[in-house]
Order: sequence, then C-alpha cells, then structure tokens
Amino acid sequence: MPLSVGTVAPDFTLKTKDAEGVHDVRLSDHRGKENVVLLFYPGAYTHICTKEMCDVTEGLGKFKAANARVYGISNDSPFVLEEWSKHLNIGFPLLSDFQHDVARAYDVVWPDFAGLGPGTARAVFIIDREGVIRYSEQTPTLLDFPDYEAIERALGDLDAQSVA
Repeated sequence: MPLSVGTVAPDFTLKTKDAEGVHDVRLSDHRGKENVVLLFYPGAYTHICTKEMCDVTEGLGKFKAANARVYGISNDSPFVLEEWSKHLNIGFPLLSDFQHDVARAYDVVWPDFAGLGPGTARAVFIIDREGVIRYSEQTPTLLDFPDYEAIERALGDLDAQSVA
C-alpha cells in the first residue's frame, strides 16, 4: 500500500537530465513555496507510460493553476529519461530513481516488472506546500491509468485551501 493521505512526504534528492547537464531535484526545496505532484511510472518508452505522460503534459495547465509542480519518477537512467522527454515533448521534469530508493520510501515498488525483477508501480501523490500528502493512489495493475478526475478534484481542493 502506498503512503497514505496525511503522512508527511519523505524527502528525497533525485537526478534529472536536460540539455545543460545532470541536476539534483530535492523535494524539500518546494516546501513553503508550491504543491508537488509525483507521478511514479514503470518505465520510459512503454505504451501505457507514454500515454500517461502525454495526457499529463496536455493537462499541465490544471496543475499550474493549483500552483503544483509536476515530476515523473521511474527507475530509468536520467539519460534515457532525457531522450524520452525530448521525443515526446514532455512538459515537466522526469526524475531517475535508479535504485528504487524513493519508490521504497513511498511504498510503490512493484514486485516484478515483466519478469525483470522489482520495478516502479504506477502511483500518484499530491503533496501540499507544507510537505503533507493530500492525495495518494496506486493503480491496481501496471496497465491501469491513474484516476485523472480524482487528481483534478484533489488539486482543486488544494487550490481552494491556498485561497482561504
């Protein structure tokens, strides 16, 4: 079971790669500034993950309206993720959890990915400005998409809280 709503999100530092090089992304750098959406997915260049990243890129305005920074997380290398991101024109950073450390911390390690051993489950966490998980979902199978409507409602709730 993934970490539950109300839990303080475990901090992490992961690598991302862009045209300027490899960079660290630290979750705690967003604390007090903006909400964060973490999209855990099994792997780059796979059919369902490609559709998911494209869907989220198309709906990125909804995330920005809720002052939410989006990150994709998989156990692919930062170099593979950069190429996949360029190929699909993904509109948010993809982070490399190469050793599954963050997937373990969020309890979203899939026991066996296509006979290759442990992998990353498909899961979504919405974390508020204070670092608390406000939405948590892991799909029943790797072939299922996240509940985009529930994610949108949770983002709306965060947006309403920030105005109050």
